Amino acid sequence: MASRGPAADLMVVIDDAHRTPAAWEDTRSTLEAAQWFWLATVRPDGRPHLVPLLAIWMDDALYFAASPNSRKGRNLADDPHCTIATREHGVDLVIEGEAVRVTDEARLHRLADAYADKYGWQVEVRDGALYGDGAPTAGPPPYAVYALTPATAFGFPAGQQFPPTRWRFASGSD
Repeated sequence: MASRGPAADLMVVIDDAHRTPAAWEDTRSTLEAAQWFWLATVRPDGRPHLVPLLAIWMDDALYFAASPNSRKGRNLADDPHCTIATREHGVDLVIEGEAVRVTDEARLHRLADAYADKYGWQVEVRDGALYGDGAPTAGPPPYAVYALTPATAFGFPAGQQFPPTRWRFASGSD
């Protein structure tokens, strides 16, 4: 499902040749191609928690799995605000928003297929969750699935592809 692109603005002007923010459509491929992501959540006492995870970009959101009993699962149950970061194609991307639990069976089946295609991770959909072996960062099954729809995103290029850019989505703020 395609949506209208977010508003983009420069975070800093590097030089005269880099005065145009990157288009989200051009940057989105980084999320599709990236293999490893980092999820930051907040513990109940306010301390940060950062872990690597596998994620799928689909339907304008990042999807990831976690055991509800894992630290990240418990953190998200307490406070769904989180940040996911990745680096691919020489671009660092940071996505901020709220993680929402996904239980729709049709969407879970699509995600199970996407996990198998991208990571070779074979999972079964049952009772609104994923079941399978070998989840390197998700804890033990069952795996709750979360969707992080961007509220704000930041892009930091390692080279000169574009200047550091912030994208603000209709539902988000900075």
